[in-house]
Amino acid sequence: MAANTRDIRRRIKSVKNTAQITKAMQMVAASKMRKAQMAALASRPYAQELSRLLLPFASMEFDHESGGQPLLQNRKGGRDLVLLVSTDKGLCGALNTNLLREVSHFDPETTDFVCVGKKGLQFLARAKRTVLAEFHLKDNFSFFDAQAVAKFCLDRFLEGHVNRVTVLYSHYVNTLTQNPSQRVVVPVQSFDVGHAELGRDDAPSDTAVKAEVPEYILEPNQMDFLNSLLPHFVFYKIFHIILESRASEHSARMVAMKNATDNAKQIIKDLTLEYNKIRQASITTEILEIATAQMILS
Repeated sequence: MAANTRDIRRRIKSVKNTAQITKAMQMVAASKMRKAQMAALASRPYAQELSRLLLPFASMEFDHESGGQPLLQNRKGGRDLVLLVSTDKGLCGALNTNLLREVSHFDPETTDFVCVGKKGLQFLARAKRTVLAEFHLKDNFSFFDAQAVAKFCLDRFLEGHVNRVTVLYSHYVNTLTQNPSQRVVVPVQSFDVGHAELGRDDAPSDTAVKAEVPEYILEPNQMDFLNSLLPHFVFYKIFHIILESRASEHSARMVAMKNATDNAKQIIKDLTLEYNKIRQASITTEILEIATAQMILS
């Protein structure tokens, strides 16, 4: 009996230590989630103004053979390049599992991958997919880091190695919901940067923004303007997607650690109840033995 209660006390102590760790990780994830949300929200005015500058060109058609902007050209067939934005660390629930499940939708014979995050790289290595490059996902991931990622993808497209660049990432809906999503960033199909509002539905649409755009006089000409601004637009679009993916990661980790802490507390309650039952049974047995011995002696 003593050995049994000793084991339960040891288990209670172990679960309490685990609960302290998960509680600390939950608080850290909550802090990082808030910072990631603020970073994405802070980028919204710039993103809207960038879209406003480019929206007048949305309905224009450019001939690639006559020297048009290649980033706007739709190519048929060929290989695809997928930029997979996962996480460097685990303990974030089913976030990576749901995201990596989408990889099976891409044909392994015609798809190359670029990874941002170690979890995606490890999965692709096990799946024996073609990985061209891997970039580290730092906590202070900056626009210049995203620019290096985007430039690698753009170079593959402009050199003719791939005909499409798609970003596969976790779309932030709210703190409890993050959905795996994919967006084609090259060729440019829309001049909307993305979900800068992080789940809000009150953002102006492309049509509403375009109605407010004045007529610009561009010098030296429209093509030079696009050649200068369009690559920057793709850089910023990928940067914003990575910011959104970071917010999804920290939100998922915060929820996972909160659930782990709550489960640990419930286990502690169950173990404490079991310990008290065994202890009470032991005390009752001892009392009965004393009473029985007293009756025999008397």
